[in-house]
Amino acid sequence: MSKKKILLGLGILLLLIQVIRIDKTNPPVIAEQDLIHSMNANAEVSHILKIACYDCHSNESKYPWYTNVAPISWWVKNHINKGRGSLNFSEWQTFTDAKKAHGIEESIIKIEKKWMPISSYKWMHADARLSDEQRNLLINWFKSIQ
Repeated sequence: MSKKKILLGLGILLLLIQVIRIDKTNPPVIAEQDLIHSMNANAEVSHILKIACYDCHSNESKYPWYTNVAPISWWVKNHINKGRGSLNFSEWQTFTDAKKAHGIEESIIKIEKKWMPISSYKWMHADARLSDEQRNLLINWFKSIQ
């Protein structure tokens, strides 16, 4: 099989998979259940959480232009599903005390080790590249709500 036929086949496949769309509907947000609202986060902490965490860890995900292109859209949606599944800040007040404590501990550890936000997210979201000062602010805030 020639390279030309392989490229043509891949091109056709890429076009065909565009019909498989992701669901971009966010579940409703109830302010009283949200971490920022219920824990009275100040404006600076709220801003950092919104730009660095909320796209994957809340019901307020934003879907940029590239989420219209499969298979990238599938990859992004998978990240959102995993993020919400592990810790959804929009549902904070529905958690048990044990789940809240675990969420806080995990957040502190992952921010300290620079595991969050994940590298692939920071590639396309420069404002999510947190400074050491921003990281410390988030860590101290999470410690204050323990």
